[in-house]
Amino acid sequence: MEVHSYQSNPAAIRLSELTNQIRQAIDGVFGNRSFWVIADVTSHTYKEQSNYHYFELVEKDKASAKILTKIAGRAWGNASVNISNFEQATGQKFKNDINVLVQVSVQYNPAFGLQLNLLDIDTNFTLGLFEQQRKETLERLLRENPDFITKSGERYITRNNNLPLNKVLQHIAVISSATSAGYQDFRHTLENNTFGYHFQIDDYFTLVQGETNAKQFLGKIVEVFQSGKPYDVLIIIRGGGAQTDFLIFDNYDLCRAIAKFPIPVMTGIGHQKNETIADLMAHTSTKTPTKAAEMLIAHNRAFEESLLSLQKIVLIKTYQLINYHKDRLTHINQITISKTRELLHEHHRSIMNLSRMVSTNPKIMISNRQKDLSNVLSNMQSYSRIYFANKRGYIGHFQSVVRMMSPQNILNKGFAIIKVNGRIAGNADQIEAGTELTVRLAAAEIKTTVTSKSKLNGNDEFNI
Repeated sequence: MEVHSYQSNPAAIRLSELTNQIRQAIDGVFGNRSFWVIADVTSHTYKEQSNYHYFELVEKDKASAKILTKIAGRAWGNASVNISNFEQATGQKFKNDINVLVQVSVQYNPAFGLQLNLLDIDTNFTLGLFEQQRKETLERLLRENPDFITKSGERYITRNNNLPLNKVLQHIAVISSATSAGYQDFRHTLENNTFGYHFQIDDYFTLVQGETNAKQFLGKIVEVFQSGKPYDVLIIIRGGGAQTDFLIFDNYDLCRAIAKFPIPVMTGIGHQKNETIADLMAHTSTKTPTKAAEMLIAHNRAFEESLLSLQKIVLIKTYQLINYHKDRLTHINQITISKTRELLHEHHRSIMNLSRMVSTNPKIMISNRQKDLSNVLSNMQSYSRIYFANKRGYIGHFQSVVRMMSPQNILNKGFAIIKVNGRIAGNADQIEAGTELTVRLAAAEIKTTVTSKSKLNGNDEFNI
């Protein structure tokens, strides 16, 4: 082995001597001190057997994401326990690309170089970051979309959660991961419901965790819309996971699309703590995929029960109406029977009275008629004598008149009857000069010929 001599440069020292001086200097300044540092985690590895975490802490420029500084770090023992507590409290895995507030001490080891030993990690800082991001997203949604997102008290009112649900939710679009256990639970709950309801489910599979997959998820929502199918509801499903796994559901563009979506959206994202922004924008939110399936079944059951209730009401009302009319018919029947009996009794009394009248009145009537006939006969005998005496007087008068008006009596008074061709001439129109006439006198007839005819003036005096 070649041995170098220090004789050529008396000022030269070994590297170990230099690193020891560096260590002493660092220990002198930082040895008993600790610092709370804000940084991003990168290059993280975990040795489960030794319970060691190895990582780097970096600070990036906010404008360009350029790394400004980087330093190695490690955690073991109580620090590993603190990391585990942090993960349970926040739901956030200690992994790459998370921003943390950690308590560290500075250590320089000549064999491993400069590094930071993690002592503790602030859970409230990480939770505060999540909440601050969430708050900023909600404020942006309200500010930039006033037409379909508003707030009333603590409730967010969106176009989607104002949509009416169909009475029956049967044709369903589902956005989920194909390998999600929550999706399997959802399908199992629907397909084995106790009421035998049938659901038509169309699957739109995609990655449902990690904010970087939000664009792909949004594409599936657009695909549901562009399908043109008359879905009753869109279900968004994801199983459980760390809180950062749900950051996709706090994405601005994704939540905006849900708030504006024209089909009611139901979420079953699988979180048990805070709601995601997607839950707030959707029509209905549930805690798990199973709860979402149960909500669908309960909604349809409520409609069926309303129909059954309506059916019962119709049956009850029908029975009541039938019983009412039955009672009315019974009452009318009783009234009819009663009135018929009264009418029959009344007519029976009338017939009996008439019968009594028929049996007694004829005798009275015959007796009265006999008396009337006797009176009439007596009157006829009395009046007939007077009548015949009067008529004899009339006859005698008419006989005198007839005798006076008889042709013979008139002829005896000097009048004559003129005949033309054997017929009595009542006027002189048919008599002309040369006409042969027969003149009938009281005791003789004279044949004569007309020599002339002249008309008499009506004013000429007629002397007898």
